[in-house]
Amino acid sequence: MAKAADKSWSQHVTQTSNALDLEEGVFALDDPRAIALSLQRSAEASTRRKTSPFRSAMSMLNFYINRAGKGLPAEQRDILEQAKDELRRLYGRSG
Repeated sequence: MAKAADKSWSQHVTQTSNALDLEEGVFALDDPRAIALSLQRSAEASTRRKTSPFRSAMSMLNFYINRAGKGLPAEQRDILEQAKDELRRLYGRSG
């Protein structure tokens, strides 16, 4: 029962985050750059975020990888990890 509650909680946060309005299907894309660009657009368009666009976008990506995406296939997880590097490049951040 706790697993179902955890899944619905993660899904609810991903769908209703007060920080970003995500483009539908963003985390299912197979292109890391497209994911990063989508997150960048969402973060920069948001008027409700409480931190920088970079931190908001990275936070949402990390949240999805760590919580909502626990059951992801290895290939999709790798794509999402690569999207982190793309986000860093888009914002001129290193490491």
